[in-house]
Amino acid sequence: RNRPEGKVLETVGVFEAPKQHGKYETGQLFLHSVFGYRGIVLFPWQARLYDRDVASPVTEKSENVAGHGSKEVKGKTHTYYQVLIDARDCPHISQRSQTEAVTFLANHDDSRDLYAIPGLDYVSHEDILPYSSTDQVPIQHELFERFLMYDQTKVPPFVARDTLCAWQEKNHPWLELSDVHRETTENIRVTVIPFYMGMREAQNSHVYWWRYCIRLENLDSEVVQLRERHWRIFSLSGTLETVRGRGVVGREPVLSKEQPAFQYSSHVSLQASSGHMWGTFRFERPDGSHFDVRIPPFSLESNKDEKTPPSGLHW
Repeated sequence: RNRPEGKVLETVGVFEAPKQHGKYETGQLFLHSVFGYRGIVLFPWQARLYDRDVASPVTEKSENVAGHGSKEVKGKTHTYYQVLIDARDCPHISQRSQTEAVTFLANHDDSRDLYAIPGLDYVSHEDILPYSSTDQVPIQHELFERFLMYDQTKVPPFVARDTLCAWQEKNHPWLELSDVHRETTENIRVTVIPFYMGMREAQNSHVYWWRYCIRLENLDSEVVQLRERHWRIFSLSGTLETVRGRGVVGREPVLSKEQPAFQYSSHVSLQASSGHMWGTFRFERPDGSHFDVRIPPFSLESNKDEKTPPSGLHW
């Protein structure tokens, strides 16, 4: 759709049957089922998915998260993957997704630097459409050949280098995806994944930082547009902050049948080691009417056994 003049389709590989059971291995090539980019799996994460669209039996052990009423949600284990995005596809998905990046704080006490590794995404198992390719470098990303090498005796034929294993182990606390929160209101599904980024000392106090990634999906055929956000941020120190604003990350995305999803990341800081966030997004229909979509409440937790923060892109 909307190909530039003179551009033609190219064969990139052969589709494989998606896995109904088990998980994909390091080196698995895939197309993203929602955003359409080419990618490759680096390694899996076992996350706890808190899906507020699925009722939990009252008799089961459940987790009560601050937010709307007293609704309790039980987390279920779900597989997500750390993946590399093909740099050639980034310009084509920029209207629907910020090209995802993992961000973390520098480890120098006198530095406020924020590091970012672009083209590094977190993908749910059902988002993966696996394919195979005979190309020895099928994904264009600056980290591809640092992290993976071609081995024709393996399936898939791309295996982890020692640098990938070392990088994963070293930066594990800042890469780890542990909780995913999901809720649907009027056919708009909101998925939130929070990540702890580290702690800073400022003016004799500690400031804790988190990143949160949000995906908005329109499950209906009606076109809607995001107009406002309304956040409530509770800190363990006892403060409750309210944030209102137009759109998200300077955008007011339109969700349609052709482009049903939008994804972005933002950051939040607290002067306490934990807290909660929840809120609503206000959407507008074509007739000018508005409706509010709930943002599922999620916890902001710091790593209790915090060690030295990651040291940027040093190998």
